[in-house]
Amino acid sequence: MLRYIGRRLLLIPIVLIGLSLATFFISRIVPGDPVKLAAGPQARPEQIERMREEFGLDRPLVEQYLRYMGGLLQGNWGYSISNRREVGPDLVRFFTATLELTIISTLIGLIIGIPLAIVSARWRDRWPDHLSRFLSIGTASVPVFWIAIILQIILAQNLRVLPASGRFDPRAEYPQVVSGMLTVDTLLAGDLNGFGTTLRYMLIPAICQSFLVISVITRQLRGDMLDMMNKDFVRVARANGIPERMIWLRYLMKNTLIATVSMLGFIIGYQLGGAPLIEYVLDWPGIGQYALKAALLLDFQPIMGATLFIGCVVVVVNLLTDLLYRSIDPRIGFR
Repeated sequence: MLRYIGRRLLLIPIVLIGLSLATFFISRIVPGDPVKLAAGPQARPEQIERMREEFGLDRPLVEQYLRYMGGLLQGNWGYSISNRREVGPDLVRFFTATLELTIISTLIGLIIGIPLAIVSARWRDRWPDHLSRFLSIGTASVPVFWIAIILQIILAQNLRVLPASGRFDPRAEYPQVVSGMLTVDTLLAGDLNGFGTTLRYMLIPAICQSFLVISVITRQLRGDMLDMMNKDFVRVARANGIPERMIWLRYLMKNTLIATVSMLGFIIGYQLGGAPLIEYVLDWPGIGQYALKAALLLDFQPIMGATLFIGCVVVVVNLLTDLLYRSIDPRIGFR
C-alpha cells in the first residue's frame, strides 16, 4: 500500500506541471489586457507600464512562467492584479467555504439518494421505482442555476424563510475564524444562534448542489443492486432463511458500494473545484466564484492559483477514493 501511495504521490508534480503549462499559456493568449482593466480607464500610459513591470508582465512568456513556478516552489502564489491581495490566503479562505458546502450537500445527497436507490431496486417496475427514477433523472436534467433562482424566489422572496444569498448575516457579528468552516467555528465558540444562521444561509446552495449526488448515487446504486440480486450468494442467503432486510442492508449494500464510492469520489472532486454558476447566483464566496471573477478580469495569478489548487485537491480526492474502495473490498490489490 505504501508503495502504491508513493507512486501516486510522485505523479502529482507531473500532473500539476502539465496543468500549469496549459493554464498559463491559454490565459496569456486570451484577448484583453488585465493591466488596463486593473488600472482603470483614467490611467495614463506610464502608469499602465509601471504596473506591467511591477507584475512582470513585460517579460517573455517563458520567463514569466519560470518566475511564477519558482515562486510557487517557495510557497508564493503571487498577487492579484485587480485587488493587490495575496493569492494564497484567498485560495484557502474561499476553498474552506466550498469545502463546507460540499460536505453538507454530499450528506444531503446521500441521505436522500441511498434510500431512493433501495426503494427503487426493492420495488422494481412499480410506482416507487418509477417515482425514484423520475426524481433521479429530473435532478440531473434541470439546470442547477435555474433551480437556485426558483428556490430564491419561493423560499427567500415569497415565503421569507431562508436568506436569498450570501454566507452569513451581514447584520450579525461574524464568527471568529478558526477552521474557515462557519458551522465548525460557531460550534467551537458555543454560538448556537450563529450555527443556526450559518445553516440557514447554506441550505439553498446545499440543496442545489446535492442534486448531482442524488442523481448519480440513485441510478448507480439501483443498477448495481439489481445486478447483485441474481448472484449466487444472495440466493444462498435467502435459502438459509436470512431475513430480507439483512440481505438488502448487509449483503447487497456492501457489495454495491465499490462502484458507488468510486462515483462519489469523482463527484466530490468535481464539487470541491467549485460550482461557479451556483456560487455566483447565490453569492456564495467559494473558490468557483473566485476563479470565475478572476477569469472575467483576466487576472492571471488567481487563475493559475485556483487551477493548480483545484488540481491538487482532485488528485488527492481520487487517491483517497482508491484507498477507500480497496479497503471495502480487500480482493482489489495495490498495484
